[in-house]
Amino acid sequence: MNDLIDFFVAPYTSATALDIALEIAAVVLGIFSVWYAKKENILVFPTGIISTSLYIYICFKFSLYGDVIINIYYTLMSLYGWYMWYRFIKGSTIKVSYATIKDMSNALIILVSTATFVVLVYFYFDRFDRLTDYFDTFTTAVFFAAMWLMANKKIEHWLFWIVGNLISIPLYFIKGLGFSGLQFIIFLILAVQGYFEWKKQLVK
Repeated sequence: MNDLIDFFVAPYTSATALDIALEIAAVVLGIFSVWYAKKENILVFPTGIISTSLYIYICFKFSLYGDVIINIYYTLMSLYGWYMWYRFIKGSTIKVSYATIKDMSNALIILVSTATFVVLVYFYFDRFDRLTDYFDTFTTAVFFAAMWLMANKKIEHWLFWIVGNLISIPLYFIKGLGFSGLQFIIFLILAVQGYFEWKKQLVK
């Protein structure tokens, strides 16, 4: 038990109180953001923007460049999603729907191009020196695609989040961001719940 506690606490021994507070704030706001997404509430975006903005600083300080890129993208896509969820199409707001072949093709293009870009960034910074870096490339690409699908209210975005969260849970503990690791456990639970809640809407 002590070994488990040491594994969780050790990375924070050199962190400042401000850094710890910022990570906790980012985690809490991130959880609220996913919970609002599950409820199809527009507040998913402002809470998400604040959370990802905090993570840009945190991840840069920990030299997690893939995570910096993904959180910059989250912030920008949250602004896009905020607009899309308010946009009127033929007199009604955008609705939850299944992704079309075109939607999934766009998601795949985003996934592949993102993975390629992140690989180039990691090579530029000579950062492929840890096993987690390779997984970062994949999770960043998966989350990019998920965020685009979510902004367009496609139910399949939850499946992308589920896959990414499953991989991210152990990754963040290994990276030394224990609070964020716990956050991804909660994200996974909310993503599963969110998928079934959106599914009920489509059945109706």
